[in-house]
Formats: sequence, structure tokens, C-alpha cells
Amino acid sequence: MTEALNNDRIWLPLFLIGLHKIAIYGNFVLNTTSSFSIIGMNTMVGITAVIITLNEAHNIKDCIESIKPVCNEVIVVDSGSTDSTVEIAKALGANVYIQEFLGDGPQKNYGPRFAKNDWVLSIDADERLHGDAIETIADLGLEKTEYDGFALRRRNYIGSRWIKVCGWYPDYLIRLYNRKKTRYSDRKIHDIVVTTNFKRTKADIIHYSFRNIGELFGKSDRSYSTWAAKLMYKNGRMATCFSPFLHGASAFLVSYFFRKGFMAGVDGFTVSLSATLNSYLKYAKLLEYYRDKAVLEREDFNTFF
Repeated sequence: MTEALNNDRIWLPLFLIGLHKIAIYGNFVLNTTSSFSIIGMNTMVGITAVIITLNEAHNIKDCIESIKPVCNEVIVVDSGSTDSTVEIAKALGANVYIQEFLGDGPQKNYGPRFAKNDWVLSIDADERLHGDAIETIADLGLEKTEYDGFALRRRNYIGSRWIKVCGWYPDYLIRLYNRKKTRYSDRKIHDIVVTTNFKRTKADIIHYSFRNIGELFGKSDRSYSTWAAKLMYKNGRMATCFSPFLHGASAFLVSYFFRKGFMAGVDGFTVSLSATLNSYLKYAKLLEYYRDKAVLEREDFNTFF
């Protein structure tokens, strides 16, 4: 009888502990399946993801699914997509707002005003939150942090090739920030979150920058250099006949040698060459505005995009 009582004293506590663990696990499973965020259990401050889009039907699903583990709200600011971007985003639970494109910074500042959370994760449709970033973000302690924002490392790709040189990695950008303390600048290109009170993290964002080399060089010609030249002209920036050559050569030296493009073979040379082209065209187009009155008169300096 004494031995039976002793056994009960041993096994009963173990049985109760087992039931407690099952209950905890069951609660976690319910949180992972029924909640928008798999980091449930009230262990993390709410985060709102803000994504700006235009005809991103081929990207938006993977983007939203990648940020679900850390975000309990998704806001999509669409600038007039003609494909199924909006429908896909809504089907995945995102709140969609339509806003004509204002430029990078102003467009990214539009969405946070509708957010229910103070913390915002800004991510583009062609980006994905890396799996390892989930745990890193969860451990930041956003509810008591002294920082206004956190910088994430961006992995830039051409096709399926991760470019780790030419300044393309680690490409630190402040993407997680407290909207009550800071915001994006009003710059129309090369926008940044305006704060010096931030901390770098080891969380990575995957950025499918260009589908192929042709797209890399095409954007340098059609988009980036033209936007930059217009802004420089509006801001009174001058250019001489030497400017395109000097800036182009400087861009190549920095990218290929100082940022170690030579270590990545053909891809490193290609990326450095695209930086050269972009810089050369930017100043060549600026110079053209001063040299050719007909070109200047045809250009619309109120439309950048």
C-alpha cells in the first residue's frame, strides 16, 4: 500500500505537468492557424506592413505571405494597377488603398496613416522577408526599445543570383520604424526613413531587383537616370561637357574596385558597368537640358514617373 501511494505521488505531478504542456502547445497551434501572425500568444508588439504597388500580380502573393509571421496587419497602397494585384492582396487579407503615385517617399508615407499599429514594416512587392528575420524581429523588444527604427540587410538579386559585392550587400535600409517618431523623407527617388536613432539588425530582406541583365540596363536608361536628371535640373544642378565622363568613370572605380565587384566575375563587372551607365546618362541628360532648348521644352518636369 505504501509503495502504491509513493508511485501516485511521483506520477501524479508528472501527469499534471504533461497536461499543462499539452495545453500550452494546443494554444500555440490555435494561434498559428487562426491568427494572421504565427508569433501569437501576446509576446510581440503589433506590426503593420505597408506595400506600395503597381501591376505586381506576379509578386504580391509571395510578398504578403513572407511577412505574415511578423505582421498582424497589411496595408497595400496601389497606384492604379491594371492587373489582378488589388484582388490578390484583398484575398490575402490586406487593406487596399488607391493613391496616384506621388513619388517613392510621399507614396510610402501615405499608407501608415491608416495603420492600427505604431510599428511599420515597409516592404516592396518584389521583396520577401527572409525566414531567419522572423526570429530576429521577434527578439527586438519593440514594446520597450529606445530606437526609432531598425535597419535590415537587403539581399539584391539578378535573376536567381545573389549579388554580394558592388555595395549590393549588406545593403542596410531602415525598414522597420515607429510611425509616431519618424517617417520617410519626401524625396521622390532614393527615399530614406529620416532618423539617426536606429539600430542595424541581422534580419535580411530578399530583393528580386532585376529579372535579368537586360532589365538591369534597361532601367538605368529608361527610368533611374531620367528621374535623377530631372531632379538635378529642377534643383539648379549644373553640368559641363566633362561631367558625364568623370561621374561615369568614378562610378565604375567605386563599384568595381572599392566595392569589390572584381571578386564576382562577370556579375561584378556587369553591375559595375550598369552603375557606370546610370551615372553617365544621368549627367549626359542633365547636360542636354542646358545644351538643347528643343529637348528642354518637350520635357515635363512636373512628372517624374
